[in-house]
Amino acid sequence: MLQTLIEGGAQERGKRAGTENLPAIVGMAKAFDDACKNIDKNAAYVSALRDRLIEGLSQVPHSVVNGDLEKRLPGNVNICFEGIEGESLLLLLDAKGIEASSGSACTSGSLDPSHVLLAIGLPHEIAHGSLRLSICEENTAEEIEYIIKCVPEVVEYLRNMSPVWDALEKGEIEHVI
Repeated sequence: MLQTLIEGGAQERGKRAGTENLPAIVGMAKAFDDACKNIDKNAAYVSALRDRLIEGLSQVPHSVVNGDLEKRLPGNVNICFEGIEGESLLLLLDAKGIEASSGSACTSGSLDPSHVLLAIGLPHEIAHGSLRLSICEENTAEEIEYIIKCVPEVVEYLRNMSPVWDALEKGEIEHVI
């Protein structure tokens, strides 16, 4: 049995008070129609940007792309960098105008590493150095190249000040990736 959502009116046989927001419904239908008209073109464009971004960021030593390289959403890049903290990476990228996350969209704001990355077997210290970038058809090739330029610089900067990275490089701790 359906429960009443909003008390106070007799609309929808007493299950929902208020009048439907017809302008918003029509606007959503129009937005959906527009999105569907260009979905193949947009997916191809965004996939090409994503592939270039993955190619460029994969050049960073001791990094790993998370997820299948073929079967993935067009606008999603998730990569881990060994020897750094995701929060530091995000702060420095933000200062360069790059918006990113270190976890899943549903846990943004949390300092914990992605539960999905942990579930697929990444060690906590590797998952904690993850970077998630979301791109869309409004992004440009120039923006992707800017990200490819900035991320390795920031990763190197953070690694140069990291005692963990120093221990990894000296062989005191084994590299995981």
